[in-house]
Amino acid sequence: MLTKKRREIIEQIELVSIDSLVPKDHLLRTIEESINFNFIYNEVKDLYSENTGRPSIDPVVLIKLLMLQALYGIRSMRQTIKEAEVNMAYRWFLGYGLQEKIPHFSTFGKNYERRFKESDLFEKIFERILKEAIECGFIKEDAAFIDATHIKASANKNKYIEKVAKKQVQKYKKELLKEINAEREANGKEPFEEDDDEASGDAEGGNSSTNGKRVKISTTDPESGIFQKGEKERCFAYTASVACDRNNFILGFKIAPGNVHDSQVFSDLFQEVNDKFPEIKAVVVDAGYKTPGICREIIEAEILPVMPYKRPMTKDGYFKKREYVYDEYYDCYICPNNQVLKYSTTNRSGYREYKSDPQICRECPMRLRCTQSKNYTKVVTRHIWEHYVEIAEDIRHTELGKELYKMRCQTIERVFADAKEKHGMRYTNLRGLSKVGHYLTLLFACMNLKKLAMWKRKRGMFPPAAPALHSFFFMILKFFASNKKPLLGCAF
Repeated sequence: MLTKKRREIIEQIELVSIDSLVPKDHLLRTIEESINFNFIYNEVKDLYSENTGRPSIDPVVLIKLLMLQALYGIRSMRQTIKEAEVNMAYRWFLGYGLQEKIPHFSTFGKNYERRFKESDLFEKIFERILKEAIECGFIKEDAAFIDATHIKASANKNKYIEKVAKKQVQKYKKELLKEINAEREANGKEPFEEDDDEASGDAEGGNSSTNGKRVKISTTDPESGIFQKGEKERCFAYTASVACDRNNFILGFKIAPGNVHDSQVFSDLFQEVNDKFPEIKAVVVDAGYKTPGICREIIEAEILPVMPYKRPMTKDGYFKKREYVYDEYYDCYICPNNQVLKYSTTNRSGYREYKSDPQICRECPMRLRCTQSKNYTKVVTRHIWEHYVEIAEDIRHTELGKELYKMRCQTIERVFADAKEKHGMRYTNLRGLSKVGHYLTLLFACMNLKKLAMWKRKRGMFPPAAPALHSFFFMILKFFASNKKPLLGCAF
């Protein structure tokens, strides 16, 4: 039988509570039960006046609005406000009634500029949620998975100016130079002098030194960096280096311009995560982090570096470096034709240079597969910290190393996939490293909070809910029943 739905019912007045309109298994209800947001008041009390000025918008409401944007991947605060006006679950989460007006979209922007911009509120929210996950026993501290991804910036790729680049100086540069000079002096060579730019860069925590290379600087968002990887489209972007555990809880992160290599940010992130979680036994990274400096830093911290095989960058038709055998006892290399390459010098980059005898190479039948040097000399380099890379290579072949590296696709890669597909991290409408960093801090906090809430519910860690009256009509019935007054012609 054909049935027609009567639309007149949408004009009917009903007595309901907003709490009754939100399903019991809704994500926002689960999040609200998993953590007490009142800790935010203590964090922002110094940012508000006690006795002067007009009453402010509740700071928890402002933070929850930003959380809604991050949790559901809404593209802007303006759109978030529009969604909150019509979404009952959003209103319930904010604590707003059906007729109550949601704050204007510009309210958060003004509060951010006047109060939150220079504070560490977002970092404290992230730490508070992470602490809750630790106390619940959800964090597995045996291994950390570290990788980086890029976020497209709100900048036109065709609007830029060119400036002289700043070369990134590694934090271990000073230690490396000290070992280089010690080795050069032991071999009767002059030590290198420390560059003034390198010294200032190292003193400032490894910031930069001029190297003369020109790069593109966006005129729209100067703090972003040009990014192009493989066949991907060239664009201005930011890079987010993230560390997570086996259960995909985010342990720490660092934000940088898109033209900064992942390995340049690794040291700061590794030190932060290692300080917070000293029980970490292994760090799992991809081939981009397989450098002597990073291997040394991890091993010196008494942690296992789990890294994949890194393909050699040798041209086709030439011998691979692995075909030149290193003799540790005599400190020399043996070429594929069984000739000796002797130690020559150690360069400023920390590589020992081993050179062949040009008289032998001139007549060698394999020379064209070895070198096309005009002076008939083959040079093989070996970093003075190369033995740390060899230790990482040995770990790669162990059962533990194979097991942990297989988990990358289930851990850090899954974190990036969820962040981009479900939480809108594929691009940002914000400009400036500080704003992007603050928003991503709250976004990662929301990802942890979402997992924390779901796990708490699955494991029955919520207190039993008190019985509630989900209808104002039922409340009215109870009132008249207790007072024995007639209602709708009925007596109680």
